[in-house]
Amino acid sequence: YKLSVAPEMDIMEYCRKEWRGNTPVAKRMRKGYEAVAQKFASIRRVRGDNYCALRATLFQALSQTTQLPNWLQSEDFTMLPENLLRKYDWIKQWQLKQKLGRKMGEISEEIKEYLILLRKKWKNISEIEGPIEKQEACDKLFKNEEEEYSLYEALKFLMLNTAIELYNDDKSGRRVPVFSWLLFARDTSSNPCQLMHNHLNHIGHSGGLEQVEMFLLAYALQYTIQVYRLYKHSTDEFITLYPNDPEEDWPVVTLITEDDRHYNIPVRMCQETML
Repeated sequence: YKLSVAPEMDIMEYCRKEWRGNTPVAKRMRKGYEAVAQKFASIRRVRGDNYCALRATLFQALSQTTQLPNWLQSEDFTMLPENLLRKYDWIKQWQLKQKLGRKMGEISEEIKEYLILLRKKWKNISEIEGPIEKQEACDKLFKNEEEEYSLYEALKFLMLNTAIELYNDDKSGRRVPVFSWLLFARDTSSNPCQLMHNHLNHIGHSGGLEQVEMFLLAYALQYTIQVYRLYKHSTDEFITLYPNDPEEDWPVVTLITEDDRHYNIPVRMCQETML
């Protein structure tokens, strides 16, 4: 099997291995890792396909979860695909992960299965009390490719649903977060249908998440995603929050990136920062 999230390694050891030279970039990366190492002891490498932002975020969320989020508990959560397809015919062109012999028209059933799986896995892991057992359950889940990729499809669909809600809110004059304007100001995603065709359908296949889509992911999960952006060390953007004005009750997950494309995860918070 391929392990999607590698075992942990000392952060500074990892940094020394990856950034040996004396170029300005290497020096900046080392400074960035030193700053992260004041808060976290270890790093886990995340497999670098085009799902890595979803993988890193979901892994962190599950490995810290102690309860099922409210939005996962709602009655109509699993009815989402059916309800959306009834209103928006274009969702039939959702790009499902490749399965042979699929008939059209099964799309809402298939996405429903992914959403049920997401709820089940989240519930099971949130109920595990011991941190070691919880970590083992996460590791096991992220070794099972079939389930893992089904969860990413669920997350992408939740992102689409969130985008549709924000788009409709804006059109009906309700207040929306600033990133929502930026999301729909792009030539390639001036509405949710284009967003699906030109962006969401490509995530995991030919592209990863762009910055503005990190905001969308955070809103879909109702999590604050805190990212150490190492190449921005010693600027205001070194630690970036998605969204930048998070709701107080949203849990926080932390990621590390060297280039805004690939994400790894810091683990083992240092003792003094926990106090």
